Amino acid sequence: MRVVSVAHSNASETPAVLGLAKIMRMAFSGDNLAALTNELVGRIQSDESDAAALLDLSIVMQLNAHPDVALELQSQALHLHQYYRLASNSLRPTLRLLAIMGPGEVMANTPIEFLIEESDVSLELLYLGEGLPVPAYLPEHDVAFVAVCESDQNQQLLHDLNEVMQHWPKPFINAPSAIAQLSRNDVSKNLATIAGLVASDARRLTRAETSTLANCDCFPLIARPVNSHAGFGLEKLANQADLIQFLKTQASEEFFVAPFIDYRSADGWFRKYRIAVVQGQSFAAHMAISQNWMVHYLNADMLQNSKNRDEEAAFMHSFDSTFAVKHHLALQEIDRRIGLDYYSIDCAETTDGRLLVFELDSGAVVHCMDHVDIFPYKAPQMKRVFSAFQQMLKRRIRSNSKRLAA
Repeated sequence: MRVVSVAHSNASETPAVLGLAKIMRMAFSGDNLAALTNELVGRIQSDESDAAALLDLSIVMQLNAHPDVALELQSQALHLHQYYRLASNSLRPTLRLLAIMGPGEVMANTPIEFLIEESDVSLELLYLGEGLPVPAYLPEHDVAFVAVCESDQNQQLLHDLNEVMQHWPKPFINAPSAIAQLSRNDVSKNLATIAGLVASDARRLTRAETSTLANCDCFPLIARPVNSHAGFGLEKLANQADLIQFLKTQASEEFFVAPFIDYRSADGWFRKYRIAVVQGQSFAAHMAISQNWMVHYLNADMLQNSKNRDEEAAFMHSFDSTFAVKHHLALQEIDRRIGLDYYSIDCAETTDGRLLVFELDSGAVVHCMDHVDIFPYKAPQMKRVFSAFQQMLKRRIRSNSKRLAA
């Protein structure tokens, strides 16, 4: 993989997609996407080379839980075209952003579209990977963003990109080598010695190694298949019988296994936080409150419980003067060790007040899709995150210009 030059691209010739953010927003609002599906299928039936329709339909199929169909549609699209633009973007933006993507499911790449919605930033998506080499001439852009996320599937691509980005003709955000170190076990090792912090001690084990834990005095445990996200396959194992049953129900040959840490608050509820980090500055992205230890925002008691929403609003409002101050040193050291420009931290607090880190990720969904009448406090906070992200892009461009002028 070797970069040659940046081309003067003709936007009208670049396939224009609706993209992930718009389609996910439709689904999030309750649209079953049937009308959009029919429209996209009709376009493809009329023109089998409609790469934009194929790529958008692959997103719809993923959101509707048809992953095999989705990946086949995506493959067809990417072998027709490697780069796309968002249909909603201005043809004369003040900043042109190029996201470097890899093929795969929705969570294989940073959902960067949410971060530049309703801004003066245009976005093009360039897909690289097996059978998708770096083109001789890149789409015209001011700054690039490495959107490829850490996974077993993406490790080779991240390795290749590490070489590619050393010759990239424009400034870029997020080093591939740093993204590659975000696996659960690597993060556990990397953060283990930070004062005031507890990192979930995740170990990557084969099925055979996991089965031997049935004979140890190490329960309770939490276990999940490698490369799973959003709680899929995640189980709390209280004893030997739970472990045996878990292995019977999981087809995976490798698992992340860690000691269960009870992080419930004094009132008996579990609180989980998502922190977005933009060039070293931490922002509250959400706070989920649940009576279940496995907390995810969509299954937490947030939509129906106004008391929980009031607490999340207070958390966001006071974050800079409370949570961020309390955990300042730990957050600062995480940032130093991770070495990324943009990422997120999924975390909680232990019963003795330390920061409990579950996961670091460059691909978490940081969005502003929640209904404004129910979550009126969300939009102002998320716009702070988006503004910080966009300002980071502009600073990187200015810094590069000064370097070239020196």
